[in-house]
Amino acid sequence: MVRKATKSAPSQRMLRVGELVRHALSSFLMRDEIRDPVVESHTITVPEVRMTPDLKHANCYVMPLGGGDAAEVVDALNRHRKFIRGRIVPEINLKYAPELRFLVDETFEEAGRIDALLRSDKVRQDLEDDEDEG
Repeated sequence: MVRKATKSAPSQRMLRVGELVRHALSSFLMRDEIRDPVVESHTITVPEVRMTPDLKHANCYVMPLGGGDAAEVVDALNRHRKFIRGRIVPEINLKYAPELRFLVDETFEEAGRIDALLRSDKVRQDLEDDEDEG
């Protein structure tokens, strides 16, 4: 019996639609149309939007500049997601408007963790040992 992989790479269409939603969402957030003190007090970046294969759901990864209060910002955006959806739909040309779900983008933290690992003494020692042998 052959098993299929449960996760596959996103299709070109999923990537293209994700970028459309990301651009529309970014331009919407720049216009400061949400009247919420948490959202108004932060500059929010949208590094990535991942679409489901049926293009009906969009996972929007966001991060406030500086990384502080990320959970509060995501909660505020999720409270206003129907309003946001209604405002960005005219900018994207899709048969169905995707449901938005906002999540904290953790790629910056992961990159920092990897950078710290690469700068650790053990890795530095391994690299120096490899250079001495070569």
